[in-house]
Amino acid sequence: MPSLPLRLSALLLALGLSACDDAPRFTEAEPGEARSGGSATVRKTDQNAFSLPSANLPPSRRVDFSVGNSFFRNPWVIAPSTTTARDGLGPLFNTNACQGCHIKDGRGHPPEPDDSNAVSMLVRLSIPDAPAYAKVIEQLGVVPEPVYGGQFQDMAVPGVLPEGKVRVDYTSVPVRFKDGTEIELRKPSLNITQLNYGPMHPDTRFSARVAPPMIGLGLLEAIPEEAILANAETQAKAKDGIAGRPNRVWDDQQQKTVLGRFGWKAGQPNLNQQNVHAFSGDMGLTTSLRPFDDCTDTQTACKQAPSGNGPDGEPEVSDNILRLVLFYTRNLAVPARRDVSASEVLAGKNLFYQAGCQSCHTPKYTTAANAAEPELANQEIRPYSDLLLHDMGDGLADNRTEFQAGGRDWRTPPLWGIGLTQTVNGHTQFLHDGRARNLLEAVLWHGGEATAARQQVLSFNAVQRAALLAFLNSL
Repeated sequence: MPSLPLRLSALLLALGLSACDDAPRFTEAEPGEARSGGSATVRKTDQNAFSLPSANLPPSRRVDFSVGNSFFRNPWVIAPSTTTARDGLGPLFNTNACQGCHIKDGRGHPPEPDDSNAVSMLVRLSIPDAPAYAKVIEQLGVVPEPVYGGQFQDMAVPGVLPEGKVRVDYTSVPVRFKDGTEIELRKPSLNITQLNYGPMHPDTRFSARVAPPMIGLGLLEAIPEEAILANAETQAKAKDGIAGRPNRVWDDQQQKTVLGRFGWKAGQPNLNQQNVHAFSGDMGLTTSLRPFDDCTDTQTACKQAPSGNGPDGEPEVSDNILRLVLFYTRNLAVPARRDVSASEVLAGKNLFYQAGCQSCHTPKYTTAANAAEPELANQEIRPYSDLLLHDMGDGLADNRTEFQAGGRDWRTPPLWGIGLTQTVNGHTQFLHDGRARNLLEAVLWHGGEATAARQQVLSFNAVQRAALLAFLNSL
């Protein structure tokens, strides 16, 4: 039987990949390539693959992980309640538990036609920037819609009206490959109905966002800032149309502008603030960093509803609970890759590089020595993201700014674990609003700076497309 390099060389020839191309040629797996999260990588790849602690987390520290998991997974209840550690839900909210959006710590999805609530898809709201809102823009990155705020909430506690209903409709967009194969993409149309607090501002901007997977977030937080900025410098020097930019966002605790790295537009600087804003916007829960309910002045019943705050003004999410949830979200492990040495996977990796996908989906980093958790420090990781903003074209535009992100800009999402989406979440709906029904559709929605890469993929034949998907599904 021929050796792997010989078999792969034959496959590369069959795929039309010649040695004279500028892209690197991989004939075998790189050392450590299967361990996407370094020593923190876990080997289980079943339906619970996204819910495991870092493999190098010692037993003495797994207790905090389990307690944090309980507050992430279990529902919060309406105040007042005898369950005082977990009361204060709402008055307006999108879900009653973090797991309601991040199902099995994985990826959310847009609502189905018969769903009563959007649940794992949020809708962000804002109005155009104006000089009068300079301070608001500095700290929030947007100007919230005056009546409904910065996030549309389609659920509420008894006695308070939800803000309305969310529905998504789709139209077909045909796309043809060079070999004549045609597929149909689906273009979403967001419909907000049954508004219970009056009309919205006439220039309201909407942005649908499905919940992203929770794996590896602590490792992303541990990537040195200089490595992210170096990505932008490298891309600028290349002058090949790829021009990623860092977002600069407000840090609530430090009270200053810093590098953004979390969220679909890199609108949050760190995991703790990401969690704080999710508690506030998604569940209506107060914290010491955001000690107010997410009610606007127009929503009087919301403002008058009972609070779960303690008798001395303690927030509904105590600092200790917030610490435990932060520990949990930092230590959700990345699962190991599968079939990294398979000839089709290696051929697909070569095609990935040939198309230039690695220009934005930066494969590899070494985390900082002073990472927030010792298990996350000095790890060679492979998230496949530069954590920068890129212009992705009109097709994906939400026309909504967020700090320095424009209406066509999106942060490059990490690709690790993407091939386990079906296993964990039972679907393969991708991109910020879940419009893509599979990975190929997700690739074909790329535009703007990624237009050249998309055109390369459109030139691939059926065998090449299968190889590219085999590589992506191995991640």
